Amino acid sequence: MKILLVNGPNLNMLGVREVSAYGTMGLGDIETVFLSKADELGIECVFFQSNHEGDIIERIHAAMAEGIDGMVINPGAYTHTSIAIRDAILSVDLVFAEVHITNVFSREAFRQKNLFSDIALGTISGFGSHGYVLALEGLVNHIRRKETNE
Repeated sequence: MKILLVNGPNLNMLGVREVSAYGTMGLGDIETVFLSKADELGIECVFFQSNHEGDIIERIHAAMAEGIDGMVINPGAYTHTSIAIRDAILSVDLVFAEVHITNVFSREAFRQKNLFSDIALGTISGFGSHGYVLALEGLVNHIRRKETNE
């Protein structure tokens, strides 16, 4: 099984930006923990981060040809604005879990609009960087259950 982890804009600044909200773990640290859990689950993972909407769309499109089985995505601020990334996910019919480090629903009013949660397998929000592991476990469990029932 191969899982793609996509991180959107400004997540390359984790560990530096707004540490009171996002914590001190950098993106590389999160990827290390994610990879450790992936190894424990016996799966392969691929990492991608971009501050550019078009690059994220292209990466999601490429996942289809690469045989990616599922995706964990933190769209960052694109959560609230990107119909294009939403459409890219739908165009490749990729099962995915959405993750947010903070509880976006307890933040500013403009963050209440989420363009991904209704098409996601599930959304993990507010558990800090541990949310990535929770999203991976849930996604892998879903894919394995689906494979054994088909």
